[in-house]
Amino acid sequence: MSTYKIDAAHSEITFKVKHLMITNVTGSFTRFDATLESDADDFSDAKITFEADVDSVTTNNEQRDAHLKGDDFFAADKFPKLSFVSKSFTKKSDDQYTLTGDLTIRDNTKTVELAVEYGGTVTDPWGQVKAGFEINGKINRKDFGLTWGAVTEAGGVVVSDEVKLHFNIEMVRQ
Repeated sequence: MSTYKIDAAHSEITFKVKHLMITNVTGSFTRFDATLESDADDFSDAKITFEADVDSVTTNNEQRDAHLKGDDFFAADKFPKLSFVSKSFTKKSDDQYTLTGDLTIRDNTKTVELAVEYGGTVTDPWGQVKAGFEINGKINRKDFGLTWGAVTEAGGVVVSDEVKLHFNIEMVRQ
């Protein structure tokens, strides 16, 4: 069994949400951890766990970040972590996989399916074996209890329900 841990310095956990239905706001989590365990060289039997500190969410705007950490959204004081536990990692082709697992935000757990592109495995100049993955998916924030909403004067939605997920992950064999 090979165990890999996330290399946080070379990984990004980001999301995008439509604002006023005309533009995207990008956010990220800056404190997170992940583990991948696999017997197979192609990771087809991988078991993956991930968690992020909700308090580390940033959108490069202090006021908006405070709102996201509050009760309208993540309620970071009551629910300090969000987590993901894989159920399957299915190989579709040489570098394409489907990752299915349970995502938990605010104690709401839903099964999500994410598209994964495997970037390959290399040994770095210091002898560490590293594997790269790009992960994309979508969730409905309301499924996870992030139900805050507001409407513009013209009746438009301020924040979309759909959240696009985009992760660039570098894992290091332990």
